[in-house]
Amino acid sequence: MSNTDSSSPHGSSLVDDLVWLVDIPSATGFEEPIRDAVAERLAGLDPRIVGRSVVVGRRTGRPVIALYGHLDTVPEQGNLPARVEGGRVRGLGTSDMKGGLAVMIAVLEDSAVAAGPFDLMGVFYDAEEGPAHENGLAGVLDEIADLADAELSIVMEPTDGELQLGCQGSINARVEFHGEAAHSARPWLGENAVTKAGEWLAGMHGRAWQDVEVAGLTFKETFVVTTATGGVARNVIPSRFVLNLNHRFPPNRTMEDAETVVLEVCAAADLIEIIDRAPAAPIPEDNKHVERLRNLTGVVSAKTAWSDVARLAGRGLAAVNFGPGEVALAHRADESISIQGLDRALAVMKDLLR
Repeated sequence: MSNTDSSSPHGSSLVDDLVWLVDIPSATGFEEPIRDAVAERLAGLDPRIVGRSVVVGRRTGRPVIALYGHLDTVPEQGNLPARVEGGRVRGLGTSDMKGGLAVMIAVLEDSAVAAGPFDLMGVFYDAEEGPAHENGLAGVLDEIADLADAELSIVMEPTDGELQLGCQGSINARVEFHGEAAHSARPWLGENAVTKAGEWLAGMHGRAWQDVEVAGLTFKETFVVTTATGGVARNVIPSRFVLNLNHRFPPNRTMEDAETVVLEVCAAADLIEIIDRAPAAPIPEDNKHVERLRNLTGVVSAKTAWSDVARLAGRGLAAVNFGPGEVALAHRADESISIQGLDRALAVMKDLLR
């Protein structure tokens, strides 16, 4: 399918497809309608339904490249239906990541790509925006064995049109400071767990982030306190102060290394419990497809957040992040995407795959 179409109300079938996708509500847990719409649209590519996900693509013996995109969005914030204005498509999920889905569909339907050197597979999966343990990608990877043959897996999450390599790991730790309850009029009879944490909190504020170079790319090591709960009443000295520390670490750290660092950083606390963890993804090495994509995009950076490339890397797959969405606009009520960015991402993918 061409990305320019004189019969299109917007002058672009790519824009039309994005508007179509945005106008199918697909908040996490409610992906069936958009799954079915995509499966019907790509019916000629042997769609396989896996839960609320769908995988398309035929195997013919050529090398496999797989494109990945999640169908779900965060809840609506008064930003439906989609609208096109000022060179942008505006609405829920335009950047995160239905713009990427529109590019995937256009590439999968492109006749020159179909006749090219690769067997192209498209993975449209569910529940990326929800809790990590409910993410539909793991089930898809378990069910569709062909995906393990991919020479390159491209996750088309928002990257501002940059090729982003690797991704940072994440740890959440429950950090507790303990004191002794007493009447607030007689604080000398107790110990305030909240103020006991003051020096440690000041230290966390001072070390919020630092740059870490890995393979010439700049990742960010961060320690951020994201929640805090303490006290039972306004006239009681709090005996317990509970915080969540979120640690993001670069791909040159193992999970064991990162956990050791968290325990060291929280040594002043009375209780430390790591409650969830997600590994970092390594930067793919010696992959000719990554090098071609690097040359085509012209802009390469580190993925300074977590993404599903880590799930793919955990299965031994070479995976990268590349998509048209704009990172700063994801999850916002005024979410939008540049039509120019959509066109550029599609052009890059066609050049890579033809």
